[in-house]
Amino acid sequence: MLNTLPSPSESRNHQKLPQLHGVLVINKASGPSSNRCLMQIKRLGQKKIGHAGTLDPLASGVLLVLLGQATKLSSYLQQGGGKIYQGTLRLGQTSDTWDCLGKVLAQADISSMSQEQVREEIAAWTELREQPVPPYSAAKLDGQPLYKLARKGTMIERSKTVHISQAQVLDMDLPFVRFRVHCSSGTYIRSLAHSLGMRLGCGALLTQLTREFSYPFGLDRSCTVEEIETDPAVLLRVLRPLREALPDWTCLEVPAAWVSAVKNGQHLPYSCLAESQSKQAILMHQGLELALASRCEEHGEPSWEVTRGLWS
Repeated sequence: MLNTLPSPSESRNHQKLPQLHGVLVINKASGPSSNRCLMQIKRLGQKKIGHAGTLDPLASGVLLVLLGQATKLSSYLQQGGGKIYQGTLRLGQTSDTWDCLGKVLAQADISSMSQEQVREEIAAWTELREQPVPPYSAAKLDGQPLYKLARKGTMIERSKTVHISQAQVLDMDLPFVRFRVHCSSGTYIRSLAHSLGMRLGCGALLTQLTREFSYPFGLDRSCTVEEIETDPAVLLRVLRPLREALPDWTCLEVPAAWVSAVKNGQHLPYSCLAESQSKQAILMHQGLELALASRCEEHGEPSWEVTRGLWS
């Protein structure tokens, strides 16, 4: 997507920017909600805005904000990529929210707890295939967020499938344990801490959390909302193009004669584009993303099927 820089005077006056198209990697601070961060950016003229996975208010780190046509990539980013978190939990306490922001419900003595026990149980996270969903979460039941039901006294028990590829203890000074975990999108780290406390029989809650990576971007590519609010021109300098959000997809140039066909959602003969072994492609024309496409067969002939239009 083509994004145009405002004049220096526009940046100084903080006038609203035109609608932009791309991925903004925000380093969210602990405290504000993800929605608040989006609203702050929306006020700069970005009416079409979304995200690729929220962060709890307690958590800091990578929040992928999607602007314009990039909002169409949300499901691809949340389904196809993993996340990396670094966090700290406290043993011996349990809260209603499963983190330190909630009401402490119980405390337990951990003086007999060994560090080896804790290390073994955290390493066992990689064996998990399901986890309970925190009752105070944005997950929905019949359109109602669970946290709203929990505030009314209705605690819903649900579980979800997860995949933990790596889990390690970084530091331990009991009752506090600092860890890093590589996991599938949608994993609740609060739930990992809570379940750990249940298995150890002493309770546990999350006290700090930083998302270090959200496929395919890390903290090294991020900026803060405050930096953008101070100078909106920063947004244009750090905005990543749509194609960078799907690095495993092949970019294929569409000849001018076939651009209209792509925009009309028509199949493209395989022979009209460069040969590729990829089953998924980003169709481009003169540097602009036109559509996402997948390989298929039409009338027995290989072709490209447009699965998501990206033009504005």
